[in-house]
Amino acid sequence: MLPVARVAVDLPLAHLDRPFDYEVPATLDADAVPGSRVRVRFAGQLVGGFLLERAAATEHPGRLARLERVVSAEPVLSPAIARLARDVADRYAGTLADVLRLAVPPRHAAAESASAGSAEPALPPTPPEPGGWARYPRGPALLRALGAGAAPRAVWTALPGPEWPALVATAVRAALAAGRGALVVVPDHRDVARVGAAVTAACGPGQHVELTAEPGPRVRYRRFLDVRRGRVRAVVGTRAAVFAPVVDLGLLVLWDDGDDLHAEPHAPYPHAREVLALRSHHEGAALLLGGVGRTAEAQLLVASGWAQPVEATRAVTRAAAPRVLVAGGDADLARDPAARTARLPSVAFETARTALADGPVLVQVPRRGYLPATACATCHAPARCPACAGPLTLAGGRQLPVCGWCGQTAGEWRCPECEGARLRAVVVGARRTAEELGRAFPRVPVRLSGGDGGVLDAVPARPALVVATPGAEPPAEGGYAAALLLDGWALLGRADLRAAEEALRRWLTAAALVRPGTAGGRVVLLAEAGLPAVQALVRWDPAGYAARELAERERLDFPPAVRLALLTGTADAVAEVLALADLPGSAAVLGPLPVDGGRSGDERPTVRSLVRVPRGDGPALSAALKAAQAVRSARKAADFVTVRVDPAVLG
Repeated sequence: MLPVARVAVDLPLAHLDRPFDYEVPATLDADAVPGSRVRVRFAGQLVGGFLLERAAATEHPGRLARLERVVSAEPVLSPAIARLARDVADRYAGTLADVLRLAVPPRHAAAESASAGSAEPALPPTPPEPGGWARYPRGPALLRALGAGAAPRAVWTALPGPEWPALVATAVRAALAAGRGALVVVPDHRDVARVGAAVTAACGPGQHVELTAEPGPRVRYRRFLDVRRGRVRAVVGTRAAVFAPVVDLGLLVLWDDGDDLHAEPHAPYPHAREVLALRSHHEGAALLLGGVGRTAEAQLLVASGWAQPVEATRAVTRAAAPRVLVAGGDADLARDPAARTARLPSVAFETARTALADGPVLVQVPRRGYLPATACATCHAPARCPACAGPLTLAGGRQLPVCGWCGQTAGEWRCPECEGARLRAVVVGARRTAEELGRAFPRVPVRLSGGDGGVLDAVPARPALVVATPGAEPPAEGGYAAALLLDGWALLGRADLRAAEEALRRWLTAAALVRPGTAGGRVVLLAEAGLPAVQALVRWDPAGYAARELAERERLDFPPAVRLALLTGTADAVAEVLALADLPGSAAVLGPLPVDGGRSGDERPTVRSLVRVPRGDGPALSAALKAAQAVRSARKAADFVTVRVDPAVLG
């Protein structure tokens, strides 16, 4: 009997989510190595797959088909990543094929041939000095543990300021000096560039590669191969890099785990934090979750003892943080007519005017565009599109209203409630804010970051007003002299479980770019002063707020205190999945509820249901939903149901 190859076939069907055995012909024996790409016959069709392992015999009672072809003898799928992909698929009620599509980039033959040499990896750097980690009581001990090859797990609350990339690079250097690899995952390509530059400065050239989609498929695949072959021991990348096949992995770093860019939008929708936690457990690697804020999920890791907190003392934090003022009441707006014109209370207006003498001022606006939401100027009813009832927006001061859903122009709009023809602003966007600030400060340049105008990379240390949407705030040379955080109600008022946590994270991220209060840095927040998230910003206490948020969610049975699954599809299909699933006895089914604007291909309304279980029953919930999907897959059910386990957004 010929040798046997166990193959993960590229078939994202739940009832076929298992390896299949194939005979290995003698002509392919040398190239058919574990981890290689192969082509096989399945149900009469030629499909791709990955060879997981070789075996001397099979348990299949019938006759085995043969491998048709070895696409490449390059072992691109390591055993560790294959195991991780299997666990991620099971964790998120998905299929191995879907996860492998995320884990292994498409083959690029030219890049594979060009990388066939035998270049040696760079010599490891020397162990680092603590540097900025000395500001954290547990920082030096963390570096010592990394240098000793240990696997500490830590939740790091970073001090405000620009040095976090340098501290990440120091941790990477400690791991490399111990002869182990390192993987750093950050939200976007701008963070990749900052951390990459810091790693080069700390460890020297040739010690790391950057894995992002920007360079194109050839460059990305070549870098992937350099990592898989052990030529490079450190990786800095975005979400997809969580599966980077780093050899002898010793350190995993995730920066800002609350950023929604870490949530994968493709099935089975894994979150980078959970994938890295699984890798840390399986591969015995250290895990460092860092950020200026702290999520409830990170706080749960601390509260359970799975990870240790790394944070500065209150005295050091107060010295590093800017001074935060809260304003925005009607009394503030009534004091200064010029400030009212620019939507600023007097304290914000005066703070900006004074700070502009010392450098740039950051203005954070929650919404992009000009006027992203409008209403009737007479009766204040929301302005809706006559064609589809979508919200009407204004792209400029002299432009006609346009529907935000269907894109139709509503030049002759009339309010159906009062027949009024004039519009008023409900939400003011970044471009309108920049226009207003330009009138209020006529001699100061106003720069826009985010939205249609692109994102600025950096701001020079000259007087300027930088209007940015959340996540698009560029760092300023020497730090901003002040920051104005406008329309706090827009972030806090979102219909989302994480609205307050997300608002605080966005405020902290922007305020961290401001000079310390001891150097005159000030932040003015327009929001209700008594709200817990606002007070957490004033005190600069993200850890305390995360502990409070977690305690409240535990009382209310909200994530992450419980595990959730969100099912979306037609009413009949969702009901069928729930009927087929052998849910744990602790499961609570909520819904179904209609999805706003959701329609299936045949115009039937889309609904969603939530299934909630205690955390300990999470694996059973995923297994039950996966089994139900497998039954429907085998039946070739026409209506598809999307299953998201522990979704970042419940809407």
